[in-house]
Amino acid sequence: MNRRNFLRLTGLGAAGLTLSRYSTFAAEFADMKKRVGLIGTGWYGKCDLLRLIQVAPVEVVSLCDVDKRMVAEAANLVATRQASKKTPRIYHDYRAMLKEKDLDIVLVGTPDHWHALAMIEAVKAGADVYVQKPTSVDIVESQAMLAAARKYQRVVQVGTQRRSTPHLIEARDKVIKEGKLGKISHVEICCYWHMRASGNPPDTNPPEYLDYEMWTGPAPRRPYNEWVHPRRWRAFMEYGNGIVGDMCVHMLDMVRWMMDLGWPKTVTSSGGILVDKASKANISDTQTATFDFGDVQVVWNHRTWGDAVDPKYPWSATFYGEKGTLKASVFDYEFFPQGQSNPTLQGKPLFEYDKFPEDETEKDLEKHCASAIRWHMKDLLSCIASRGKPVADIEQGHTSTTSSILANLSMKLGRSLAWDPVKGEIVGDAEANRLLRRPYRAPWIHPEPASV
Repeated sequence: MNRRNFLRLTGLGAAGLTLSRYSTFAAEFADMKKRVGLIGTGWYGKCDLLRLIQVAPVEVVSLCDVDKRMVAEAANLVATRQASKKTPRIYHDYRAMLKEKDLDIVLVGTPDHWHALAMIEAVKAGADVYVQKPTSVDIVESQAMLAAARKYQRVVQVGTQRRSTPHLIEARDKVIKEGKLGKISHVEICCYWHMRASGNPPDTNPPEYLDYEMWTGPAPRRPYNEWVHPRRWRAFMEYGNGIVGDMCVHMLDMVRWMMDLGWPKTVTSSGGILVDKASKANISDTQTATFDFGDVQVVWNHRTWGDAVDPKYPWSATFYGEKGTLKASVFDYEFFPQGQSNPTLQGKPLFEYDKFPEDETEKDLEKHCASAIRWHMKDLLSCIASRGKPVADIEQGHTSTTSSILANLSMKLGRSLAWDPVKGEIVGDAEANRLLRRPYRAPWIHPEPASV
């Protein structure tokens, strides 16, 4: 769908308000010839970087990855896509790349267990940062990331790009903000995709092109197997926070943004490995979490087995209001007035193949998300120019990430957890507070908010 059809079908052509902000970006960014580096050249690292190249005349000068083969392939690809046609420098240790202190923007696209250390060192080196979600694997890491961004006065955008998804911006503006739902007291968020790895691949020696010691970094060192690298590392809690840390954080953050919600008062979660007990994966295959904001409860469910409740919305949010229901996902939104079975408002993703034809053939690109990433990058660039806070500022990412991690801690401990955002701790629960910081493997040192 091109921009003209998007405007016609969604009604933005009449309102013109949401997209007007972005109509001046081309001129605004024409002089933003920022020097860019990417840490983590896998799937989404490249997706993010290539969208940034599309919207501003940046120069990608540095790429870093512990996989020699992956980073070399990325360097060759970037050389074909950036205007200068120059091949970026290659590094295998992000510290060596950042030591140069010649980067204006650093993108962090590593596995989750590396987000905190890489982002903190990047802002210390004077760069503004785009860091993929979730911000961290444990809560103290995320607190340290927020503290570092503020201390070094850097702009940090988190990759929760639902906040920059065109049709979801429209759903927020034309349904929620215009009051079409009335009072909203319950939101259901979910993921029913069968995305938990199944099976028991044998442990082997890591491939020669991968520095597995550096890949593991501060995380516990598991025996290597084919799931670890690339992309299926989310099967293990050592490197992330399971489906909640991967998928719930997106939907929870989207709901918080759409409804202007802050911190949940309590988080309660239950579940575990209830079905696929034979798999090597140690993340939950079934989990429910309730994020209680007082007048609004946001309830998460995931199952990596069985059928979706609504096959059209397997990863989504459903807002229940007095006057109607809003269903929203990366693929659709639909507003149903109370008592009606047909939507009166709906929207689809914005495809911009007329402007960016390379989207149609780019390997592994989630085409429905391309415009959202571009808009997210544009928002980052705008805030770099103004020194303002981006739509997914590190503080917003910290709130959504911490809330999601609290869900896993609640499931682990078997009780509700109340969070004090001022003190940055769980209320009246010493055992739970000891879990806010995971042990780091030597020689890596866990970052602390007071010492970044």
